[in-house]
Amino acid sequence: MPKDYDPRMHSAEHIFNQTMVRMFHCGRSFSMHLEKKKSKCDFRFERDLTQDEIREIESRVNQVVQTDAPVREEVLNKEEAEKLFNLARLPDQNEETVRIVRIGDYDACPCIGGHVTRTKEIGQFRIISTSYENGVLRVRFKLSEEQSGTKLSVPGSLENSST
Repeated sequence: MPKDYDPRMHSAEHIFNQTMVRMFHCGRSFSMHLEKKKSKCDFRFERDLTQDEIREIESRVNQVVQTDAPVREEVLNKEEAEKLFNLARLPDQNEETVRIVRIGDYDACPCIGGHVTRTKEIGQFRIISTSYENGVLRVRFKLSEEQSGTKLSVPGSLENSST
């Protein structure tokens, strides 16, 4: 059963997570709460972010959004997916296959939620606050209402990259 996340926010979260991995060589967020108006991700980290780092993260995420990259799904058998991805965050399933969501060539991640079909549908990403306590960096963010496209996908309707 797909998670009922806002597709724009959920796709932005994937891009944001990959940006954090690329900039800081940290793991993806270990906890998140996604809502249409604002969201948050928690990372295992050693400090709070600087203002320059916040601006750089926003810039990089928004650059990816502006590429208008396709968001596609691919289905892998579970054994193959386990070799390529950490499946620990997926709900326990006795499924033989795992759905991977690919955002252009920027990010690929096992996922059960809904997404946009192209990144320009996301709108503008903005970090609204950060905090750090006991080894956990919390980043709160939101999206502008402005978006280049209006077509939002429903869970399971992404372009299938295997066809």
